[in-house]
Amino acid sequence: MSFTLGENVKITVAGASHSQKIEIKIEGLPEGAKIDPDEVNAFLQRRRGGGASYTTARKEKDEPVITGGISQNILTGEPLSAYFVNENAKSTDYAKMRTIPRPSHADYTAYVKYNGKLDMSGGGFFSGRMTLPVCFAGAVCMQILKSRGIDIRAHILSVADAFDEAFDPVTQEFPEPAGHVLPVISKDAGDKMLSIMEKTAADGDSVGGCIECKVINLPAGIGDPIYDSVESVMSHAMFSIPAVKGIEFGEGFKVCSDRGSVSNDAFCIKDGKVSCVTNNSGGIQGGITNGMPVIFRVAVKPTPSIYKPQQSVDLEKMEECTLVIEGRHDACIVPRVVPVVEAMCALTLMDLMSMPDGI
Repeated sequence: MSFTLGENVKITVAGASHSQKIEIKIEGLPEGAKIDPDEVNAFLQRRRGGGASYTTARKEKDEPVITGGISQNILTGEPLSAYFVNENAKSTDYAKMRTIPRPSHADYTAYVKYNGKLDMSGGGFFSGRMTLPVCFAGAVCMQILKSRGIDIRAHILSVADAFDEAFDPVTQEFPEPAGHVLPVISKDAGDKMLSIMEKTAADGDSVGGCIECKVINLPAGIGDPIYDSVESVMSHAMFSIPAVKGIEFGEGFKVCSDRGSVSNDAFCIKDGKVSCVTNNSGGIQGGITNGMPVIFRVAVKPTPSIYKPQQSVDLEKMEECTLVIEGRHDACIVPRVVPVVEAMCALTLMDLMSMPDGI
């Protein structure tokens, strides 16, 4: 089974968490663009697990085998295709979940939709592992966008009740990295988050958080009103990331309590160009970019695979039971989702900017 996202720059992924391989095809990329494979591989390593107590112990190389669309690091204009081999799958860990679904996981809904015939080992194609080919595509798109002066960066805004500093919504620049193992602005915030994640892992539980993403140097005029607004298309992409349960742009849900005199972004002239004094709109007005940084945040839920006993049901016996899972799971998926958010953002912008009236 394969899945496709995008209209002009289009990705199609196939495979599953424990299948022999995961494949991706990217259509619509500009011919002649130069791609640095080392940068792509470095980006993929950011979402790789197995390196900390709060991430899955599953270790995969996550190295792409490119089968077409590039020659001597130059895109040929043909679809860019690649695959990733799954080498460290342990499907026996998921035997009992075939008929006893994990609470808040896709196990039950997949059982209903596919009549219990789907192989859900490792989460099947509902697994976060399916974000690996997305990160490959996103890493390529980020390089193309960066060659045009457009830069994308995300960080962990919160884990549980530990909060990082927020991005400055007005400036077309990013703060200096904190030099922390986590992608944060404040080292102290990173230390608090790390402590929470490690304690949660030791408890056999899981914890969620919030990721903030900022795009700088985007020109005004990208996007369309109504159904193809930047918010609509971006939200579609972000909600395809497993565990994402919410998104807000700019001021977000704070607009519920603000007055227009506070929320409105006053116009000004800066460096000879139209700009805004504030950026409560998140760089988007009427579904179209206004030249300010695009800012959005996504909510990431706690991973449902926890080691504590949970109430569930046996779908064959149709009776309630207690589920105690095995296997290798993330106590906090938030750090690994950060590059996925950047990748999805890059894919969305490449798609929007490749439309006939794209800027």
